[in-house]
Amino acid sequence: MIVARVRQWYIFFAAGVFLVLAALAGFLQPIISTVKPAGQAEAIFHGDEQQPKVAFACNVFWGEEFLPDMLKTLDDNQIKITFFIGGSWAKRFPDALKDIGKRGHELGNHTYSHPHPNSLSKEKNQEEITRAENLIKEITGIKTTLYAPPYGEYNDMVLQAASELGYRNILWSIDTVDWKRPAPEIITARVVKKVHNGAIILMHPTAPTAAALPTLIKELKERGYTITTVSDILK
Repeated sequence: MIVARVRQWYIFFAAGVFLVLAALAGFLQPIISTVKPAGQAEAIFHGDEQQPKVAFACNVFWGEEFLPDMLKTLDDNQIKITFFIGGSWAKRFPDALKDIGKRGHELGNHTYSHPHPNSLSKEKNQEEITRAENLIKEITGIKTTLYAPPYGEYNDMVLQAASELGYRNILWSIDTVDWKRPAPEIITARVVKKVHNGAIILMHPTAPTAAALPTLIKELKERGYTITTVSDILK
């Protein structure tokens, strides 16, 4: 009789321990799954959401013919933005790159040949970044520290590759989709509709972007936003 009671107590005790551990596992799992390991690289989609600032992030791999108008509009409004530069473009148009740098705009890295980062090894990703970095520095004297992966394509390996080289991985929260060449008013409407504190607004040098820029800047200023560089909104 005593043995039977002991066995029964042991079964109840073991079952209780199992239930407690299961409950703790269920409680802790959401916490564990959301904790990012120390040092793990991350993608940045926006800046400080407490400040009424937005950043223009202009990827440059083509469209050099539209840059003078865009730069003039930015100068007229005393605005500095971030241009993510493609290395092979810089090699073809070093004077255009020098002009951007001399005007005080921030320069970022957009790889050398605009590959699909996810299809490359970590070493090849780093080679693309380093090759563009060296060329941009050779032409302008500026060392890039922000990286915009081509096509907005990334995975953990791509992010880590850039991070190991000292880069912050920059994506965006608002896309003008200007590479499809929509009407200038559509570009402005897309941005104004989604604008928020700390927004990173992706654009490219295109004819409709150049045409939209004066109105877009006016609309954003009227809504109380300061337009600045990516680094500025990340502070």
